[in-house]
Amino acid sequence: MNTSRTNTSRHAVPSPSTGGRNRIARRVAVVGGVAASAVVLLAGPALAHVGVQPVGEAAKGGYATVNFKVPNERDDASTVKLEVNFPTEHPLASVAPQAVPGWKIVVTKSKLAKPIELHGKQITEAVSKVTWTATGDAKIAPGYFQQFPLSVGQLPEDADQLVFKTLQTYDNKEVVRWIDAPTEGGAEPESPAPVLALTAAAGGGHGAAADDDAAEDDAKSGAKSDAEDGAKDGEHASAASADSSDGTARTLGIVGIVVGAAGVAFGVLAGRRRTPADSTPAS
Repeated sequence: MNTSRTNTSRHAVPSPSTGGRNRIARRVAVVGGVAASAVVLLAGPALAHVGVQPVGEAAKGGYATVNFKVPNERDDASTVKLEVNFPTEHPLASVAPQAVPGWKIVVTKSKLAKPIELHGKQITEAVSKVTWTATGDAKIAPGYFQQFPLSVGQLPEDADQLVFKTLQTYDNKEVVRWIDAPTEGGAEPESPAPVLALTAAAGGGHGAAADDDAAEDDAKSGAKSDAEDGAKDGEHASAASADSSDGTARTLGIVGIVVGAAGVAFGVLAGRRRTPADSTPAS
């Protein structure tokens, strides 16, 4: 009798239902899908374009230091040349570039159709273009960016922004033209030109720097000091790019651990569902 009851008990042990296994599989699949999507989003290169940002602010009627940030958008080519064209409707008489290690800088000036007055002096020409060309082994490789600083002034008092049409040249002879001005609707154009937003003059006047000769001297002095520190800035930019790459690698590693943990959890849950609820033989 005991043997009969024991055999009956063993045959009556319930097994995991097909529905339960399917639910677990679906949950793990969802977790895995989300993790995989995160990997794709993090690993995919973010498309960016040439931009310009002030160091601090760019006040109307004053002077400012600005950085042209140039990312490399190609996987199989390096950037070797940058041409920044200055707006002719708002000419800038003072433009001083900071030295960038490994890059030759050429400042081009053009005759003005109408002279402008700056600090009581008649200005008949202004900077129309600044060109940076890589020399030797210098270049912006795939996955990196480079900043090109300038000290500029006197900024116009009758404009809210300045548009700098820019050409980016790669070592495979490809030229990308960042020349599209902003649209009225606010939508970003296909190849947007760098745009420098101007802020209101300090105190609501015409800009203290515009009325003070010392401001221009300070800008030139700062540009000279920046030139002496150019090599250090170049190293810092490369280090920032390396740190960014390391951060992405660490993030991808964490996502991989999450996916692995989901697989282990699935195995444990499935194993538990296969174990009988009561494996003690009936006495």
